Amino acid sequence: MSGSVWAGAAVAAVTAGYALFSRRLATTVVSAPMVFTGCGIAIGPIGLGLLDLKHDAGPVLTLVEAALTLVLFTDAMSVRRRDLRLGGFLPGRLLGIGLPLTIGAGWLLAWPLLPGLTLWELALLGAVLAPTDAALGKTAVSDRRVPPLVRGGLNVESGLNDGMALPFFVLFLAALPGTMASEEGAAGVFWRALVLSTAWGLVAGGLGGWLLRWSRARGWISGDWQQTFVLAVAVGSYAVAVAFDGSGFIAAWVAGFAFGVSVRRSGPAKASADASAKAPAEPPAAVDDSAGLAGHLADLLASLSFLVFGAVLLGPTLDDLDWRIIVYAVLSLTVVRMLPVALSLAGTGLALPTVAYIGWFGPRGLASVVFGLLLVEEHVPGLQLLGRVIAVTVALSILLHGMSAVVLAKRYGTWYRKAADRRPLREDLPGDGEAGHSFTAR
Repeated sequence: MSGSVWAGAAVAAVTAGYALFSRRLATTVVSAPMVFTGCGIAIGPIGLGLLDLKHDAGPVLTLVEAALTLVLFTDAMSVRRRDLRLGGFLPGRLLGIGLPLTIGAGWLLAWPLLPGLTLWELALLGAVLAPTDAALGKTAVSDRRVPPLVRGGLNVESGLNDGMALPFFVLFLAALPGTMASEEGAAGVFWRALVLSTAWGLVAGGLGGWLLRWSRARGWISGDWQQTFVLAVAVGSYAVAVAFDGSGFIAAWVAGFAFGVSVRRSGPAKASADASAKAPAEPPAAVDDSAGLAGHLADLLASLSFLVFGAVLLGPTLDDLDWRIIVYAVLSLTVVRMLPVALSLAGTGLALPTVAYIGWFGPRGLASVVFGLLLVEEHVPGLQLLGRVIAVTVALSILLHGMSAVVLAKRYGTWYRKAADRRPLREDLPGDGEAGHSFTAR
């Protein structure tokens, strides 16, 4: 029996095993990324040797690219205007000020610690490790003791910053000599990956949302097929952009926004009386449930991506650790994240414990893993060192943010309740943590 068959069997066994204990594990500090990453190490080259990037690069890259595509689309689709309007200063500052500062800080701090990397490779590292993944510290943004403003702000930030980091990643890659993206030049990449992909995403998402509303109004589409339709729009937006040498990820992210806006608009022309009589109207909940299939599939693929991460990135890295890599990883999770957050929230009136809480819970996860594996596909010259830094940073995040989420959410929630009893707080502003989609499902 071939190695790929055994690898498939091992992946199936890990997935089934976690599913059996998922509810029990949800009450502990052991998160899904911890389990899948650990099992990935066990079946990777330093373990059983069932999964190896040298032999399985194609399927591995397809898996992680599919995961990020669906996550980008469903997260963007689920953002509502009220997410940014209710207490919107928080995600606005974190994304508009904090994200660029985080990329810049990661770039600058890597300079003295990682000799041998070029200017643009250092910039790429800053972009790869800038996006956050709230799923790694799920309790931190789902615990009801944490004020809605903070929970909603962190959720929206996590759902959007991977897409907002993409243009930086693409342009830095095009500026780096020796990569496939550099062959077209920064100008070509700008037009194809940013302008044309964005335009296509708007068309695909907007048209897809309109068609879904049109079919719903006539009672022509069933609830199950609504979910399949959403999945088809997500895949189609990615595939067409890639076919024209654009960025499928940017197209999928923009399409998610356009789809969400379009599908929530007041319905199109009313269905005829005959159509209404022939087909029952969809229940109101169908609007919010239409992304169910795509969301659940995104969750599964994201979990499998962490298994792949453990096998092909983290496992081999453990054999060749360097103190500089560890120091940079620690700084990336602390200074590189927390200082830009503090600067972006200056003058907002938020208390120091709140700023520290928001700054700490900026875990690195799926987007960083996928960006890291894309560097393999692009043949980046400094890939070996970049891969080790990304692997160690994400691994530390999985461990530290996963283990600290329950404890710190409880402590911060207790502080907030006591402080709010004594005086009005800026944190008392309404947020959208009580409603809408949560970006922490994966």
